[in-house]
Amino acid sequence: MNILIFGGTGFVGINIASALLARGHAVTLFDRGALPRAAAQAFAGFGRAPDVIESDVTDALAVETVVARGFDAIILGATITAGPAREAADPQSILQVNLMAQVPILMAAHRHGVRRVINLSSGSALGAAAFRHALLDEELPCEPVSLYAITKHASEKVAARLAALWQADFISVRLSAVFGPWERATGVRDTLSPQMQIVDALHRKKEAVVARPGVRDWIYAPDVADAVVVLVEAAKPKHGLYNISTGREWTALQWGQHLADLNPGFVCRLAGPGENPNVDLHTDADRAPLSVARMAEEFGWRARFDCADSAADLNDWWMRHGEGL
Repeated sequence: MNILIFGGTGFVGINIASALLARGHAVTLFDRGALPRAAAQAFAGFGRAPDVIESDVTDALAVETVVARGFDAIILGATITAGPAREAADPQSILQVNLMAQVPILMAAHRHGVRRVINLSSGSALGAAAFRHALLDEELPCEPVSLYAITKHASEKVAARLAALWQADFISVRLSAVFGPWERATGVRDTLSPQMQIVDALHRKKEAVVARPGVRDWIYAPDVADAVVVLVEAAKPKHGLYNISTGREWTALQWGQHLADLNPGFVCRLAGPGENPNVDLHTDADRAPLSVARMAEEFGWRARFDCADSAADLNDWWMRHGEGL
């Protein structure tokens, strides 16, 4: 298949592209950011490099032009993951990229006969509801608060409504807390994952200090990529919304300590009384895990990487590619 990824040079996009190339698909990456040199070198190993288009997802003409080339599937992953400071300073850009840019893409996909569109949403769409329930399934009512959460929830609803009106195959996926290869500061994500902050502390020869253990159903980016490929290739998915998560909880502290076991001399620990942590856990409380029953029951999909496995794999990846970011 021929697949277009908006936000394709972001770290989730690169992982999805790698999984698609490994399966023999042709891939086009559309992003305003350049592809890292190390990623381009890694793609060369697949024997077929992706086409890279450097353009802005808010440019409707550029979107129409690329979609008109003809694709079997589109993955909509362009997003601004904003914190409160950016929300206050630039709400317009967040809304334009995360929500308003979606409509021209969906319209172009419908006009040009794209078989399937996968909209990458987030567990953040659940908002306040995520902190009042023990398990978060796809039917739970959402209560988004931040602009990021609001736009993700709205993107799901827009995709579902247009899919119904046009009898189109638009699917949204809620990603849990993602971390992994190719994650880097690009200007569209205000804070890197705790895991990548811990890796950064390691390579700056600093201790990684967390305020609390940080319990969450963290998911490794290659697992996200595998799940998205399942949905791209599936003949006829039964639902318009799927959670993508490990379905298992472990802590950022535990992950950092696994990384420390692989790097003697490095320390990842809890902050002492009055000590300021240097790892941002993104929230002040621990969100409940996303249910993975829908993906497991329909497709037999389960995440491959657990806490220790992902620490070992990311450590190995960094040794091979980290300097090329």
